[in-house]
Amino acid sequence: MAAADELVTDAAAIRDAGVEIFPTTEGSPFADALEPVPTQVQSLTLLGESIQPGTRHELRWQSSQSFDGSVVATPVVVLHGARPGPRLCLTAAVHGDELNGIEIIRRVTNNIDVAELAGTVIAVPIVNYLGYSRGTRYLPDRRDLNRYFPGHRSGSSAARIAFGFFNDLARHCHALVDFHTGSFDRSNLPQVRGDLRIAAVQSFARGFGATAVLHSPGSVGMLRRALTDVGIPAVTFELGAPLRLEPSEIDFGVQAMHSLLHGLGMTRSFRARSEPQALFYAAKWVRADTGGMLFAEVELGDRVRVGQRLGKVIDPLQNLERPILSPVRGKVLGMALNQ
Repeated sequence: MAAADELVTDAAAIRDAGVEIFPTTEGSPFADALEPVPTQVQSLTLLGESIQPGTRHELRWQSSQSFDGSVVATPVVVLHGARPGPRLCLTAAVHGDELNGIEIIRRVTNNIDVAELAGTVIAVPIVNYLGYSRGTRYLPDRRDLNRYFPGHRSGSSAARIAFGFFNDLARHCHALVDFHTGSFDRSNLPQVRGDLRIAAVQSFARGFGATAVLHSPGSVGMLRRALTDVGIPAVTFELGAPLRLEPSEIDFGVQAMHSLLHGLGMTRSFRARSEPQALFYAAKWVRADTGGMLFAEVELGDRVRVGQRLGKVIDPLQNLERPILSPVRGKVLGMALNQ
């Protein structure tokens, strides 16, 4: 289980917590992006096609080749607004077994009126089609695509796929939200993860309404890490568990995205959540030190105290039961499912 200590939401508190904020260009959080935010309505060229303002297009990105040599193409939904504004990219299924983000993107893009949209939404609901089609987290060669960005023109299949996606699509974003879930038999409380040392990322992360935010620089090779390294604000939006569609998490994610779009000035109306946004600067996994069957006694979102019983591990062969106690005070952000 992952527990985190809550963080006061101003920059001074972040510095006091030992998280140094990197300087960035004053003004727009997109000021350091690779391409300037348009100030006039104009056509958009993407994947070799010209998209006119006020239109919706579905393009195809050729992500890779399967082992039999056939080309694998995945849809790219482009909503190019009738008013100027930033390009927000939405991605899901970088891990092929993580499904909630796919449905969140579908609902969000279906609910946007391009005639009222300021800017552009570029959505790739299934980045890792080879993993998605097999119901697995990884590519067919067992590589984790989210450890290979920004990729390389030559090398492994993962490196080539990452390179193509990063250069054909991601580099054209002014900001990006990458949807994920917990891995394998784990579930995550809805939360945005980003490198809060970067002021533009911190500002971007505050736009998700009541969604909790966790400071996490990310591992080398992650899509969001590769983007922030080149000046594009990017976050991971974690919601729920893999290999299932969870209506409550999907609804939460859709609401958070409408809050973000409104906060960025891209849409004009939305219904906001009234709960305050919590920020966390550190998280710690609490692990069982013995094998057996896990029974959790807390739920995602619960606040826990030092010494509180989180669950138990049962050894059915020796009929032994051992408690799992929390070594920290905090809030449960992620946990393993009973198994």
